[in-house]
Amino acid sequence: MFDPIAAISRATAFEYHHRVPDAAPAPARSLGEVAALFLKLGFIAFGGPAAHIALMRDEVVKRRRWVTEQEFLDLLGASNLIPGPTSTELAIYLGYARAGWRGLVLAGGLFILPAALITLAIAWAYVRYGSTPQAEWLLYGIKPVIIAVVAQAIWALGRTAFKGPLYVAIGALVLALYAAGLNVIVLLLGAGVLVMVVRNARRLRPGNPALALVPLLGAPAVSTMASAAATDPVSLFWVFLKIGAVLYGSGYVLLAFLRSDLVVRLQWLTDQQLIDAVAVGQFTPGPVFTTATFIGYLVAGPSGAALSTLGIFLPSFVFVAIVYPFVPRLRGSTFTSAFLDGVNVAAIGLMLAVTWQLARSAVVDWLTAGLALVATVVLLRWRVNSVWLIAGGAAIGAIARGLGF
Repeated sequence: MFDPIAAISRATAFEYHHRVPDAAPAPARSLGEVAALFLKLGFIAFGGPAAHIALMRDEVVKRRRWVTEQEFLDLLGASNLIPGPTSTELAIYLGYARAGWRGLVLAGGLFILPAALITLAIAWAYVRYGSTPQAEWLLYGIKPVIIAVVAQAIWALGRTAFKGPLYVAIGALVLALYAAGLNVIVLLLGAGVLVMVVRNARRLRPGNPALALVPLLGAPAVSTMASAAATDPVSLFWVFLKIGAVLYGSGYVLLAFLRSDLVVRLQWLTDQQLIDAVAVGQFTPGPVFTTATFIGYLVAGPSGAALSTLGIFLPSFVFVAIVYPFVPRLRGSTFTSAFLDGVNVAAIGLMLAVTWQLARSAVVDWLTAGLALVATVVLLRWRVNSVWLIAGGAAIGAIARGLGF
């Protein structure tokens, strides 16, 4: 029997899939756009993954219209389903969507590069002078502005993702369970399966192959590598390749992995060095995973920094290249479409939880509260580029430091 809804879904998936320049060479203009955008984001994307996602949405959905709100959500959902740094993988997906495999390499590489170079310079200073530079004045003004940017993105994405009472209830449940300490990937998969089952309850019968749906996770069973005692750059590469291939979750999860491998098992770092490394990853722009650059330099110099950075990010490029062709096909099936909707709702719930945590550390006095409020009003009232807001926040932070706040 002809199913018009299924036919429309398949046609939409076909159109979305075939508008992406995978096979044909990407136009030079598209490659230039991708390079310019993600290099800029690499320099100004402070605030962690939630802030990065908000900035990317502002640029590629609102300003450039490279993808629709729904397509952006689907790529975000796919990023959450594979191991590695979510915002970096989203950048890689968006580069692929805009300019094919060359865009994939450019977007990911240029988003990572500024943070890696800044972190390398800080690592050099750390080794030479024995401490990390102070950047509290910079973050003092930037962090409350970032909260406003993220909040506005959550509001806009939520209007697309929350399609009815079921989705609102699941989002609230994810928020509560995350606060209770439940694993992030369990929440994402659980929300996807729940929406899939509820929306397709009549179709699910014993023996239906859809019951055997296995989400596209890219987490291979990677054994513990680089157990050698020698701190050579190649051993570092294998350690960080393993972490990049299996790690889900936030920078706090990264901290647990790094401590287990580098402090406890291999004894290449002290606890204080690890804390300093993670702090550097937090106050530099771009991916928090450039913590690997800092550690690599501490352990094995410039070559260690380069190989550690390559190791932790390489799996993300591979996973995105493998999974990307399947993303539009998820919309062509009633089962996988529902699953992806559930994952999207869970991702918004997790962004909201992380934003609340960030806000508690960002809004610390009347000045930061005022910055957050003004930035929110400006974003809601006018189409102001968030880059200018971030620059303004940094300037106010510098002035406040000079005045002794």
